[in-house]
Amino acid sequence: SIETAMGNSAGAARAYEQVLETGKLPAADQTKFVMAIAGLYYQAKDYGKAATWINRYLKEGGTDPKMQQLLIQSYYLSGDYANAGKAALANIQAQEKAGQTPSEEDLQLLANCALKQNDKAGYAQAMEKLVAYHPKKDYWADLLNRVQSKPGFADRLYLDVYRLKLAIGQLKTAEYMEMAQLSLQAGLPAEAVKVIEQGYKSGALGTGPEAERQKRLRDLANKNLAEDKKSMAQNEAEAGKSKDGIALVNLGFELVMMGEADKGLPMIAEGIKKDNLKRPEDAKLHYGVALLMAGKKNEAVQVLKSVQGNDGTADLARYWILQSKSSGQPS
Repeated sequence: SIETAMGNSAGAARAYEQVLETGKLPAADQTKFVMAIAGLYYQAKDYGKAATWINRYLKEGGTDPKMQQLLIQSYYLSGDYANAGKAALANIQAQEKAGQTPSEEDLQLLANCALKQNDKAGYAQAMEKLVAYHPKKDYWADLLNRVQSKPGFADRLYLDVYRLKLAIGQLKTAEYMEMAQLSLQAGLPAEAVKVIEQGYKSGALGTGPEAERQKRLRDLANKNLAEDKKSMAQNEAEAGKSKDGIALVNLGFELVMMGEADKGLPMIAEGIKKDNLKRPEDAKLHYGVALLMAGKKNEAVQVLKSVQGNDGTADLARYWILQSKSSGQPS
């Protein structure tokens, strides 16, 4: 039409509407017209009307996949974040069902819709999907910061957050020291030694004004580990006799860190079975992490899936599952 030729998209859309309203169009052309009207309103930046016409197109059986994308954009650009989020999620779930990887753009849009509505749970869900399908360092950092700032997050889980950061290569210089100190406080010198050695290997530790302090911590961790190894038989006997299973869980975890998974893993399982644990969810989380470290991925995922608790334990368990699926350092 002359309107389109002159670049008046809204006018052209109205002209097309009039043709459609005559009811004289063959059925085959009707859907094409509806699609054209939707596209023209989108071009004219009248996103509300564009969304209305795209919905009509989809209702009348239109199958062009680009229109689904255009609908999400129309809702988003018209400021209707609730519907944009719903449409984006439906689109993503359809892709997942078909065994396809949802695009990063779609997932970012889903995250933005949640942000705009201050929907924290929806935002976390979108970030988890981004980490699952496009594991970038920024997404991981966002997810881990979010879990720590969630109401009810238990301070005792900071060591667990560091463990995950270490596994995805996100530990910062100061955090190597903090993590090693927390491991020592938890009675896990083997873990502390491992962390410190990794810090030295990556160049995060051993240089600069803190080098002397870092060396002292390294010496302390090695000394504690040597003592632990000496008294291992006695510790095992005591843990076995203990009424609650936490000593067995901790000792088993330490053994896994020492590279003795065959001995450590059954010990953790036995500790959990004693069923007199103050924090059973923590124990299951640590069992799952230990299984992952021992390379038993399938078993680990089963255990991690069973972790509950709204103090951060269940979130961290889910993130370990994501990490195990997207293994390899994020870009």
